[in-house]
Amino acid sequence: MIATYIVAGMTCEHCVASVSEEVSEVAGVERVDVDLATGRLEVTGERVSADAVRAAVAEAGYEVVG
Repeated sequence: MIATYIVAGMTCEHCVASVSEEVSEVAGVERVDVDLATGRLEVTGERVSADAVRAAVAEAGYEVVG
């Protein structure tokens, strides 16, 4: 399963690293791809909770907006 989210507030590679690190710790996540230019976050895995992904993004200091 691949889920796509839009993350607001990322401005640099440190932002990308923070989001990637937090989301990769969510149960079931196998792969995380973050595109700084578009704010696109792709999460690959099985039975990954969208709420858990949103919480992980918030923990990194950003917000899922789409």
